[in-house]
Amino acid sequence: MRRRNVVEEKSFRFALEIIELAKRLEKERKEFVLSKQILRSGTSIGALVREAEHDESKKDFIHKMSISLKEANETRYWLDLLINSDSMENQDYNRLNDLVTQIIKLLAAIVKSSKLNS
Repeated sequence: MRRRNVVEEKSFRFALEIIELAKRLEKERKEFVLSKQILRSGTSIGALVREAEHDESKKDFIHKMSISLKEANETRYWLDLLINSDSMENQDYNRLNDLVTQIIKLLAAIVKSSKLNS
């Protein structure tokens, strides 16, 4: 039986919410540039986590998780831009920012412990 992977679950759920946000931004706000940016970075977090599951080495795992961490941080930047430009609702921002912050903390802990154990 496969062990529960919290960061994978959270990043997948986050990606689904980012997809919905991007759809709303394009449909309601006619915002295409920022919606594409956040869609790219927000969905790549989970893709990299999933990719790291089949790493070729510990170094490869750390590298992929580190890139995922960078993508999560970039996504938080796009969220900050969207809220500060009045392009998204406060409740959406608060929910998504909280979730990406949780993901960042998990990824940072994974990267740190993996580096210590390598």
